[in-house]
Amino acid sequence: MSFTLKEATISEMQNEMETGNLTAKKLTMMYLEGIAKHNETINAVLEVNPEALHIAEALDVEREQKGPRGPLHGIPILIKDNIDTGDKTHTTAGSLALENNYAREDAFIVKKLREAGAVILGKTNLTEWANFMTDDMPNGYSSLGGQVMNPYGQGKFDVGGSSAGSGAGVTANLAAGAIGTETSGSILSPASSNSLVGIKPTVGLLSRTGIIPISNSQDTAGPMTRTVEDAATLLGVLSGADSKDAATSLITEGLTQDYFSSLNKDGLNKASLGISRDYLKGLDDEELTIINTALADLQKLGAELIDPISLPTNLNDVNVLLHEFKSGVNAYLKNLTNNFPVHSLEEVIQLNEFYGEEALKYGQTVLEQSDDKSGKLVEAEYINARLNDIQMSQEQGIDAAMNENNLDALIFANNYGAGIAAKAGYPSITVPAGYTTEGKPVSITFTGKAFTEEKLIELAYAYEQATKHRKAPKV
Repeated sequence: MSFTLKEATISEMQNEMETGNLTAKKLTMMYLEGIAKHNETINAVLEVNPEALHIAEALDVEREQKGPRGPLHGIPILIKDNIDTGDKTHTTAGSLALENNYAREDAFIVKKLREAGAVILGKTNLTEWANFMTDDMPNGYSSLGGQVMNPYGQGKFDVGGSSAGSGAGVTANLAAGAIGTETSGSILSPASSNSLVGIKPTVGLLSRTGIIPISNSQDTAGPMTRTVEDAATLLGVLSGADSKDAATSLITEGLTQDYFSSLNKDGLNKASLGISRDYLKGLDDEELTIINTALADLQKLGAELIDPISLPTNLNDVNVLLHEFKSGVNAYLKNLTNNFPVHSLEEVIQLNEFYGEEALKYGQTVLEQSDDKSGKLVEAEYINARLNDIQMSQEQGIDAAMNENNLDALIFANNYGAGIAAKAGYPSITVPAGYTTEGKPVSITFTGKAFTEEKLIELAYAYEQATKHRKAPKV
């Protein structure tokens, strides 16, 4: 029986390689064929790694001689282009100002992928500067890469941001999985918009070293895949403590890095889930019907719904991000080579102005607002905003709602709860819940307290396996 790449899972690929019916080289070539065929239309992949086939061939030899390193051995993965790759691919954040930036070394999580035997297939397009450049930029647009399109409706449906290329690329079967980053919604948004599983982990479960930052308080990377099992596989490889990222010191010795035990089809039985109807107000009638059907399915699978619960909704202050972006991006840029044209946010703004319309089709208002801050994180405006975010999102928000109602998780539609979870630094996982009559994807999202990824994966897996809503786009 011949192997079918479309919608294949990582475990299926491994089984084919173990039996000798498939090699990492052949698998990589199949994905490259897909990129050649579809990427010009959806614009998801910004750059292909010229070493990908050589890496795959070497991993095939290693498999023959020593056996596989683990579940990612020989599996092609795409990387969002704000994550450093110390190879022959660039790291640009989608910006013309960084178009010639070659990172000196891999980001910590990229090192972990390589150690696990993954094939780094290439870099994905994104909303420029991870959607922290201007107020009016469309999701998935960058001055360097152009506009990413949603494979379910090119130019019709929002592709989501800022990990747009990671979302569009994986849903179009251009890689086995991809790594995105999120500050507030940038994994959950493109994952739900592209009918994918996306995990936004607890801040501190994955290292941020080597990732172009927005907010030290909220940034995290995370996996984007077509199934919960694949997302769990990637999360287990990516997570781990890094001495250069203080947030990862929160990881305790007993914290699992193997999430396969969470893949329980009965995981929703007797689970207690809460939903805030205030967070559903942006849905249209058809989308709301899909979410209500999903809620009914959760109940059929044994979950108890606490509906409604109360959650704060006025969490729109971006002062923490404005202050922390200047601090973080200046720290990243100062380490670029001496002959590089920019080493500060101010110099990025100036270079964009030099490029003119080519770089500033939608302006750079957010970059300018951030550059107006001191970058020293000493202002009362910043400190008070950060403390308020913690109080409202954690103590009076997610913690209060879950403790008062004895909940295992909160339920949201798409990325509608991304903001409160982002400010809290808490994890979420989004799973396909269906499609509108026009074909627009709709998802449900499970959110919990810090380091409850095991429980969230269990809940999401049980829902996914019982409903199996995902359908591949017709690209």
